[in-house]
Amino acid sequence: MTQAPHTAMLFAAGFGTRMKHLTKDRPKPMIPVAGRPLVDHTIDLARNAGIETLVANLHYLPEMLADHLTPKGVKLSWELPDILETGGGLKAALPLLGDDPVITMNTDAIWSGPNPVSQLLQAWNADTMDALLMCVPAPQALGHSGGGDFTLNAQGKLSRGGSLTYGGIQILKTDLLETIDQSAFSLNMLWDRMHDQRRLHGLSYPGRWCDVGHPDGIALAEGLINDV
Repeated sequence: MTQAPHTAMLFAAGFGTRMKHLTKDRPKPMIPVAGRPLVDHTIDLARNAGIETLVANLHYLPEMLADHLTPKGVKLSWELPDILETGGGLKAALPLLGDDPVITMNTDAIWSGPNPVSQLLQAWNADTMDALLMCVPAPQALGHSGGGDFTLNAQGKLSRGGSLTYGGIQILKTDLLETIDQSAFSLNMLWDRMHDQRRLHGLSYPGRWCDVGHPDGIALAEGLINDV
């Protein structure tokens, strides 16, 4: 097993319930933002950082996503009949991703500033890290409601609670997935174990980020894209 991430997992299976009527006839990653499906903005970040092997998990209205992603060379991990959550979805996709650390990417955010995938790749150290999460300071997080997720110390290690919001992109070792028996589970289970072993790390993003998990986020994201 090498230690340089070279594959990315795109989380695209969710129901998008916070998007209300917008996901009645399409999966959330296919909602247009600035004239392009949300998922295409995520694909651009990965490809512009040199990541060529992309895998997406599908569950809700999967055929529409499959028709869109297959011509783009994205491999598909079908979650049927049950949705598997982030941890279970990643575990099910491992045959397509391989054994090395992977980049995981939510497909419902817009980033403005340095490429977050490139920044994670530059900072990744497999000897000291089991995960490296890109986090966003509260003043730079648009459309996000609620508190933060993490605090980052001077050594770059994360602890639960604080003002930093997880932006939905990380590098993650997948070894621990095999120790979890459930088929559907959250990646929070891995983060908790990595935190206890002091191997959960993070970066603070220097640019701006927008959550497009709800209808109001679309206009905010389009304003962010145009404000460059």
